[in-house]
Amino acid sequence: MLRATLTLLAGGALAQLLPLLLGPWITRLYSPIEFGHFSLVWTVATNVAVVGCARYEFALPLEKDGLRAARLMALCLRVLLAVTLVSACIGWAWSVWQGLDLAVWLGLAVLAGASAQALTLWATRASAFGALAAARLVQYGGAAVLQVVLGLAAFGAVGLLLGPIVAGLAAALWLARVARPVNGWRSMWRQDGTDLSAMARRHKDFPLLNTPHAFAGALQDSLALLLLSCWAGDAAAGYWALAMRYLKAPASLVGGALSQTLYPRLVAARSPEEAVRLVRQAMAALAAFAIPLAAVLTVWGPSLFSWAFGERWQDAGELARALAPYVAVHFIASPLSVTTMAWQAQGWALRLALVGQLAFVLGIGVGLMQGGLIGAAWGVSATMALYFGYYFWALAHWKHKDGLFAT
Repeated sequence: MLRATLTLLAGGALAQLLPLLLGPWITRLYSPIEFGHFSLVWTVATNVAVVGCARYEFALPLEKDGLRAARLMALCLRVLLAVTLVSACIGWAWSVWQGLDLAVWLGLAVLAGASAQALTLWATRASAFGALAAARLVQYGGAAVLQVVLGLAAFGAVGLLLGPIVAGLAAALWLARVARPVNGWRSMWRQDGTDLSAMARRHKDFPLLNTPHAFAGALQDSLALLLLSCWAGDAAAGYWALAMRYLKAPASLVGGALSQTLYPRLVAARSPEEAVRLVRQAMAALAAFAIPLAAVLTVWGPSLFSWAFGERWQDAGELARALAPYVAVHFIASPLSVTTMAWQAQGWALRLALVGQLAFVLGIGVGLMQGGLIGAAWGVSATMALYFGYYFWALAHWKHKDGLFAT
């Protein structure tokens, strides 16, 4: 598990290094308003892409037989095709309704995000950790490089959006080439409908329980940007988006690597006690990184953002200071999201997640009314620290009954 995590971590470190190094250049090529427009469309696309395959892709590691796994992947691709077409129609309507030209790219953005996610789980099942590391570099590092190139070419907000779209599709194609199905990718479209229906019923908990959970989790970011844009303007949404983008980068780096190796280990755990011990160990290791990170943001957040991104982004640094507690608990929680899937406790996770989304939006709303943009950040930190505190306690004290995991 440690070797696989370090392999993914090395690839992820390179993938995150490029955006971090190019970030100051990107913020000087694009204005806060352009960043706000891009963030709104990309956040909505990410929200949809999270459930682009109805979460069936997360059942792929559970299928040990190659032919059955291929059937499940075929089901994922069919769902993704339908979601992409619907998203394209919604994007066109959005662009006409609000005059946001960037929204016409919504369908392609959903396809890029969802296909990369599905093929990541497919490659995880095959334990192709070297390919996964390379794909992370292409997806995240390549997106930043393309954003710089398109910014120099004066593409405006379109350049910000095309960067991650092209990079996501390239990463998906790379993983598809490395981890091929038993009978090749063409066989995906020749699967029997009866077999696909049986596979859909076999893993029905993923679309019925995990899809609402995942969608609600991603929805909080979309609602946050909508609230901030309506209450404080597009520039405020740009500040928030930049702060969240860079503050959540460590969670994406470490959390993504750890979750991809933790999930199969939890599935293969010989006893509930062993599984809980794995989660506690992961939690302690993540906390050792999260606490110093929050301390640095609290003390030097504003000055670091002004120095790195330019004076016009100083407000994003003030946001970073206020969001430091939330960043710390999110860093710990991010890779643990696979735990309840492995423990078949998705119903419990969905109920708790809905409470968390409500707390997040409530924190923003109350904070905006009391203290504007910075008040919203402190409101999120306060409500989410309480929410994740309970979540950590529940995972660390998980019990089992009649052979099944249960709280």
